[in-house]
Amino acid sequence: MGLLALFSIYLANILEFWALQYLSSSKACFIYSFSPFFTALFSYLYFNEKMTLQKVLGLLVGLLGILPVLVLQTDREEELFNISAFLSLPALAIIGATLCSVYGWILLRLIVKDRMISPIMANGGSMMLGGLVATSHSFFTEKWQPFPVELGDVTHFLGWTILMALISNLLCYNLYGWLLKRLTATLLSFIGTFSPIFASIHGKIFLGEPFSWVIILSTGVVALGLWMVYATELRQGYLTASN
Repeated sequence: MGLLALFSIYLANILEFWALQYLSSSKACFIYSFSPFFTALFSYLYFNEKMTLQKVLGLLVGLLGILPVLVLQTDREEELFNISAFLSLPALAIIGATLCSVYGWILLRLIVKDRMISPIMANGGSMMLGGLVATSHSFFTEKWQPFPVELGDVTHFLGWTILMALISNLLCYNLYGWLLKRLTATLLSFIGTFSPIFASIHGKIFLGEPFSWVIILSTGVVALGLWMVYATELRQGYLTASN
């Protein structure tokens, strides 16, 4: 439970929230499409899921779809953190967050499937521990005078925080834990590659971010890799068509 809290809650969110100061929401969301590559590696190590030629090709197709988005600069502030022509520190932080998040999914699957702990209990315990660590981090690195939120913004802050917790933590995390009992972690993380489309739409509507067709086209390429991996896992018997 402690490792789940450390990787899935604390490290994943710390890295992601820092990077979101300099990346558009759609680019940050798309970089999370790296998750299938990390998931395939961890699934091979922890669950002995075999890697076939078609599965490897599917992962490579997905990687080709992701590369153009790494080059895409969607925010001028990101350019201040460039470490090469193709990579910035914020993008690297999102990749690190993805790695931590995927490892958390693997730990969650081990907990809910092998140790017979309910997804709600696993998520609740890890979020509480991870939240305590994050709060301690904030106390020692940020200004609390006496609180980290201005008194006039408390109601606004609490409202959005509760809404985010209900949608992301209560609904999505527990739904993901339920799905991990029925589908492989590799397939679920590949399905998540469609999320940048919704992030692009929401970013345009709510944040006024520029809409990039590069992300849409790249998502289509990654979706092709998804189909190749899904078809392979059907034949391997890791999941059934009825699921």
